Amino acid sequence: MASRHLSRSIVLQSFYEWDFFGRRVGELDDIVNRNIDSFAPGLQEKDFIFTLIKGINDNIEKIDNIIKVAAPEWPIEQVAIVDRNVLRIGLYELLFGDKSEVPPKVAINEAIELAKNFGGESSGRFVNGVLGTVFREMKKEIENR
Repeated sequence: MASRHLSRSIVLQSFYEWDFFGRRVGELDDIVNRNIDSFAPGLQEKDFIFTLIKGINDNIEKIDNIIKVAAPEWPIEQVAIVDRNVLRIGLYELLFGDKSEVPPKVAINEAIELAKNFGGESSGRFVNGVLGTVFREMKKEIENR
């Protein structure tokens, strides 16, 4: 497994656990470190994990609001925890990440793969739909400048 994909998997597992237990302040870093030790003890590129964790956590309210707009028929608290956190990762990379490091289509494809691997039967389609909607809106906004 490529190290970036493994890193995203650890980020997903960490946010899933943190979200599941009520997003308690101060616990996310401990969860991340434990998951790195458990699932990727020899991983060299840990900076990517912490960049994603910090970026998503710092922008979580903005990201959740984007999910609410892009998927209005699904209240954020009713979106499956896996899907919600896959969307957070994908949207962070799509909107706030370094596009030269992770192009938008790569961010979308990686999120879809996470959804397929960790989510339910329709998770991949759901994530694809939400991220596709946001990506199309981004392109429209750029074209209208």
